[in-house]
Amino acid sequence: MRGLHPAAAMAFSVILLHATLLQVLFIVASCDERNVNHINFYNIVPPADVTPFPKSFKCFTCERALDNYSCNRWAEDKWCPEDTQFCMTVHRFASHGKTRSVTKRCVSREDCYAVGCQHHRDAGHTECISCCEGMACNVEVPTNHSTAVFAMRHAPISSSPSSRVWRVSLLPAMVLMVLL
Repeated sequence: MRGLHPAAAMAFSVILLHATLLQVLFIVASCDERNVNHINFYNIVPPADVTPFPKSFKCFTCERALDNYSCNRWAEDKWCPEDTQFCMTVHRFASHGKTRSVTKRCVSREDCYAVGCQHHRDAGHTECISCCEGMACNVEVPTNHSTAVFAMRHAPISSSPSSRVWRVSLLPAMVLMVLL
């Protein structure tokens, strides 16, 4: 920069600094964009902190998130209240399948009787509700009657050490149990 007027040298330095900062921001943004959709929500490690009561659990929790990924990524990490036993997911989506909102929370058994899908013609969306039992079990969103179920764990019926998982779908006028 020898031979440049001091004001021109200063302007050149500022432009160079801004260009460098923009380049750094672009690199950070592109790294975040590549890695942001690769979080494995299925690999949840049970918390190391002391549980507040026996059989404590956590659910993914959010209120009207824009999509399932956003809900899971920014879910509040806190223990469910003692009077709850299940995790509920409410998925509202348009007729073409685009998510309108995702709500996830801790609920009691009675709240889970609302599982299933219902089309709200007046509002122009479908709402599917599912419930599950277990630590952060509500990773996915229900999208149809096959996934909008009440999934519960039961103690083994036989004396074998393996546990059995029952999937219960509460439909109007009948209860369908399918052993996985």
